[in-house]
Formats: sequence, C-alpha cells, structure tokens
Amino acid sequence: MNILSLVWGNLVWRSSFIAWAIAQFLKGFTSIRRRGGFSWKHFLGTGGMPSSHSAFVAGLTTAVGLVEGFDSTSFAICFVFSMIVMYDAAGLRRAAGKQASILNKLIDELIHTGELKQARLKELLGHTPYEVFAGAFLGILVAFLICK
Repeated sequence: MNILSLVWGNLVWRSSFIAWAIAQFLKGFTSIRRRGGFSWKHFLGTGGMPSSHSAFVAGLTTAVGLVEGFDSTSFAICFVFSMIVMYDAAGLRRAAGKQASILNKLIDELIHTGELKQARLKELLGHTPYEVFAGAFLGILVAFLICK
C-alpha cells in the first residue's frame, strides 16, 4: 500500500483536509458579493470567509474527539492548539491587517506628494470573529460527516 493511500485512509487527516479544502474553495465565491466577482486572491490566500485555518483545526479536533474520545489527551492537545490558532486568526493577524491598511493609506498619501515610493502591504491577513466561527462550524460539520 502506498503512502498516499495510508494518509488518505486516516479519517482524522481526511476530515481536516476536506474541511480546509471546502473553506478555501468557498473563499473565492464569498468574495463575489464584496468584490463583484470571483477572487483568485481570496481563493488562494489568507483571510476571508470562512476561515480555512479554523475549519482545518476544528475539523482536526472534532475528528480526534470522535475517533479517540473527547476525554483523550490527544483531544485536549488538539483543542488547545485550535483555540490558539483561532485566537491568532481573529486577534493578532486581524490587528496586523488593520495596521497594514493604515500604513497603505500613509504610503498612498506620500506617493501622491512625490516623497516616497513603496510597495503596498498585504491587508487581508486575519479574520473577523464571524469568519472564524464559520470556519470552525464547517470543520466540525465535516468531521462529523466523515468520522461518524
């Protein structure tokens, strides 16, 4: 049996990966209303709705709970890891994105005055709490569908 078959046969890995892939796929389409069309930038990048990071770790944590038990050490480790990832997505990375937005406005003002030429910073770094919640819900749903 080859390595890909072994990995894909792991329900925990499969549910986590599928949750991540669905979330990443949906990002390209959820930007349609906001941006007026499908966005490859959102489809391939960070930020956006739903959070693929949250979907991945929530899918992982739920699948571990379903397979190994919600009272297992593995579930506890995954749960703590998931909380850190989701906090980072909604907190620290979002704050960094807001700072990038402000810096980009300053750069635009300086460029218009001819005093500075600087590349724009990436603003879509983090997620709103709603995007994190939606990603986590998606991950939990996929884990239940695959592992139950």
